[in-house]
Amino acid sequence: MKLTQDLSRTRLSDIKNLYLRAFPAAERKPFYMIRKKQSEGSMEILSIESDAGDFLGLAITILYKDIVLLDYFAVDDIQRNNGTGSSTLRLLFERYSGKRFLLEIEAPDIPSENTPERIRRKAFYLRNGMTVMPFRVNLFGIEMEILTNGPQVTFDEYHAIFTNLFSPWIASKIKQVSQKS
Repeated sequence: MKLTQDLSRTRLSDIKNLYLRAFPAAERKPFYMIRKKQSEGSMEILSIESDAGDFLGLAITILYKDIVLLDYFAVDDIQRNNGTGSSTLRLLFERYSGKRFLLEIEAPDIPSENTPERIRRKAFYLRNGMTVMPFRVNLFGIEMEILTNGPQVTFDEYHAIFTNLFSPWIASKIKQVSQKS
C-alpha cells in the first residue's frame, strides 16, 4: 500500500467523489479551496492506493509549522474492515514523522443519529495509537474531540492553524468548549 500525491485527473476525481460521499456537507470545506491550499503548500491531498495502483481512499492534511492535522480521512466502502485504515495511519505516521499529528472526531458522547459510528471511529483511532487531547472544540457547531499520536498541543496552537492558514471568519467558528485538568 502507498500514499500518492502526484494525482492524475481521474484519481483526483476518485478522491473528490469519495470526499463528497464520505463527509456531511456541514463538515466539508469547498474542494476548490483544498486544491488552492495544496498549491500553496499548506495542504496535501493524498490518494491511498494498493501496490497495483488501485484507489483505496483519501487523506487530506493541513500543514502548519510542526503540526499536521489529518483534516479528512476516508477509506472506500469496499475496502473497509480489511486493515486498510490501520495501514494507512501507519503510513501517515511515517510520512509526518517528527511532526505533531492531530485529527478531529465528532464527540461520541453527544447524542446523535450516528452515535454507534462515532464510538467505532474513536475506538479505531485509540487502537491505532491515538490519544485524546485534554480539550474539545466546537467546530462550526459540531463538538469535536482532538486526538494525537504523540506530543500534545494546546488549544491555542490548534487554533493557530485556522487563524494563520484560513480566513478570520473560519477561525471565528472554532471555539474551545471544554478543558480537562
